Amino acid sequence: MRQFQAALAALGLVAGFPAQSYAHEAATVAASESISVQDLRRHIYALADDTLEGREAGSRGGQAAGGYLGREFQKQSLAGGAGKGGYYQSFGSQYRNILGIIEGSDPDLKNEYVLVGAHYDHVGYGNAQNSFGPTGFIHNGADDNASGAAGLLETVEALAKLDPRPRRSILFALWDGEEKGLLGSKHWVDHPTVPLKQVKIAFNLDMIGRLRNERIEVYGGRTARGLRRALSEQNGDSGLLIDFVWNMREDSDHFSFYSRNIPVLMLHTGLHDDYHRPSDDVEKLDLPGTQRVVRLLFEIVRELADRDELSGFRPAVRGELQAVPVLPPLVSRLGVSWDSTAKGEAEESTGVRVVAVTRGSAADKAGILAGDRLVELASEPIRSAADLRSWVLAAKEPLNLRIERAGMDTPQDVVVELTGPPIKLGVSWREDESEPGTVVLARVVPDTPAARAGLAANDRIYAVNGADFHGTDELTRLIAASNGPLELRVERQGLVRSVVLEPTSVPGE
Repeated sequence: MRQFQAALAALGLVAGFPAQSYAHEAATVAASESISVQDLRRHIYALADDTLEGREAGSRGGQAAGGYLGREFQKQSLAGGAGKGGYYQSFGSQYRNILGIIEGSDPDLKNEYVLVGAHYDHVGYGNAQNSFGPTGFIHNGADDNASGAAGLLETVEALAKLDPRPRRSILFALWDGEEKGLLGSKHWVDHPTVPLKQVKIAFNLDMIGRLRNERIEVYGGRTARGLRRALSEQNGDSGLLIDFVWNMREDSDHFSFYSRNIPVLMLHTGLHDDYHRPSDDVEKLDLPGTQRVVRLLFEIVRELADRDELSGFRPAVRGELQAVPVLPPLVSRLGVSWDSTAKGEAEESTGVRVVAVTRGSAADKAGILAGDRLVELASEPIRSAADLRSWVLAAKEPLNLRIERAGMDTPQDVVVELTGPPIKLGVSWREDESEPGTVVLARVVPDTPAARAGLAANDRIYAVNGADFHGTDELTRLIAASNGPLELRVERQGLVRSVVLEPTSVPGE
């Protein structure tokens, strides 16, 4: 969609936006499209070549990999991010972080930084502490983490094409010594080359080369308010299914920033049987999948770098546990259970047979008995249990039901005063403090407009009829103000779509 809009803009076929906006949109699309499978392959092949002997930190192969990456920074005319060291921040036993900066275009915001990082070291020939074997062979680490380092280089190239540049400065960091205990990122947060308090968010790419089932894992989505929504809204063109993982472990470089109360987002396509084995080779990578991940990274980095404000770290994230809310059961408006599967005779092809009636319920008060067959509502045939349930849930007025009863020659009409208010949509929701302006569906009632539209528990609502909202009260008012179809903007697994809920038409109303 975005590429289509940009093409129209370039041709002057879209009204309502100034020419400058057209040019900016077209330039952004072109920058994203510069992230290519061919360039990813070139970088990964270079970093995962046998001549680099597995890129162990401090080794000759690790030094050679660092030289290659520094030269790639130079090709993109990045400013050195390591002070007097240019691109290289040396530490430990011949270890080197590689740092470059695209300076922001905003006079004030350029003093804030979005950090994009990936480690470039691996485990060399492997040993009993860092390899799942066999050891003594080159562990090329194509996925871990030549894929992430290559993705970072492609992000550098794409962002460098933007004119104007992003408003905030972007610090690119290729970490050394990650496989030895996050040494490079830990060293940097202890000896930062830009003020640590000015780093507003840190991204981490680690193992992004094995996309499977369209699914990517994202860690840190709750470390700042609004991160999940920001990422999901930039996911339209990449179309990835995002698994937002709650737990945070000290197993990759994002944790060095998380431990310093800096929001983080880590992108990861998951572990596999070749992890820390000599078999983690380029031929097993999904390069088109890697391209999709990197394009998503480009979009979210660009978006956050251009925002007026970025939310700070959420301390509450440290104590949060992913739990399923326990909801009370819904009160039955009619008070019957039925069997819609028994179809014995031809005359029973419509209607539902009552199996039990709850004492004191609306049905009990109306005189409905177990064994009765409910055949019509306001002269409309009841063709299924789903139809009846849908009408009962939505009805505003008493129901005029026609029943058939054994021993009765003719059907009997009864009026049922239903229990409780009508259910308009069929959803219950809860607010999520980490996502302002969003609610999370806790329950979707079967045979309601929400269920018919395909909504499910844990879907997130962003807008109603094109209007954003702030909190439950405003959301409730927007829903109440709509008498016709209701258009919701909904996110599920990082994909945002429009869903139209058609109100239930109840016979006789």
